[in-house]
Amino acid sequence: MKKVWPFSFYFLYYAAMASFMPFVVLFYQQLGFNGVQIGLLTGLPPLVTLFAGPFLTGAADSTRRHNLILGAGIIGGAVTIFAVSQLASFAVIFLLVLVFNVFFAPVASLGDSATMSMLGEERAMYGRVRLGGTFGWGIFAQVAGILFYRYGLEILFYVFAGIMLVNFFVSRKLSFGKHEQHEAARGSVWTFLTNRRWVIFLASSFFGGLGSMSVASYLSPYLAELGANGGQIGFAFTIATLTEIPVFFFGDRLVKRFTPHGLFLISLVLIAVRSVLFGLVNTVFLAIAVQAVGGLFFPAMWSAGVAYAYENAPAHLKSTAQGVFGAASFGIGSAVGGLVCGVLLESLGGRGMFMVLGVIMLAGLALIEGLKRLFPEKRLVNAEI
Repeated sequence: MKKVWPFSFYFLYYAAMASFMPFVVLFYQQLGFNGVQIGLLTGLPPLVTLFAGPFLTGAADSTRRHNLILGAGIIGGAVTIFAVSQLASFAVIFLLVLVFNVFFAPVASLGDSATMSMLGEERAMYGRVRLGGTFGWGIFAQVAGILFYRYGLEILFYVFAGIMLVNFFVSRKLSFGKHEQHEAARGSVWTFLTNRRWVIFLASSFFGGLGSMSVASYLSPYLAELGANGGQIGFAFTIATLTEIPVFFFGDRLVKRFTPHGLFLISLVLIAVRSVLFGLVNTVFLAIAVQAVGGLFFPAMWSAGVAYAYENAPAHLKSTAQGVFGAASFGIGSAVGGLVCGVLLESLGGRGMFMVLGVIMLAGLALIEGLKRLFPEKRLVNAEI
């Protein structure tokens, strides 16, 4: 049963996210919000994740109340998203979205931490368990597209809340391991922020979050701009999850073949290239083709990142490590992506937005790798973990 419950958790978590995230910008546009307002709604709230994620996962490690914090995050997220669907005021929606990000910040990281702990010596099999999320996203992205086409956007918020409430009961079955239940947590987030190896890893993670968030939140208006309907938008997200399956299934082999760091870097470069390709194509068919191939990249990046974070963290800070990784990618990365994408979408359109992001990501990754070689590790501060 050590694989069934994490698999089910991922299925429900990503099924809920597929019913909400790809369509939220369309919901904001439907309410009449402008580009700056949409940028604020998608960009500033993830900054909450930057602080709330590491803080709450650190609190879970130090108090050994992982399941309590996980459950509170799931329930709080479900309630706030349901409330958002009933409102039209920008200020109130913005406040609730901030609250949502506080509650939801530690959920994915705690799920990853529990999964790695429950797998024990089979940690390399993480990708196959994480396939539950791929199936959940793939199935419900298509379902959400159909529901959106027939009943409108509001129903998708209800679907999110309902699925998350079911996932609350599944999350009760997750375990965080003996080392986190009996060993007092020493150190803090600064343990990672003062280590050169981790600083480089987190800087690279930022670009992974930037590239992934731009697709998750802005692919729908980009496709709509190209002339896609609700069914085609749902299909675009579904096809990408189908191409995720072999990567997650053989993730253990990929991690062993390229090492977590090597696979992580390769994936980041490919995510940036995908963004450039979105900027080049000009038809729905070609955009969906790019999305299909691009589905290979996120699972490789995430599997490698989770493995790297777990392997390079002390036993008493495993959940904190996942929280810091999540904060760098889907905290800072998502925040900057949201702010920039909202403005770029309005000023340059979807194609221009993706092209600019792709160039920024490639340049940023090249800069990080250049600095690594220009300043060898022995010349920088390296606090041992």
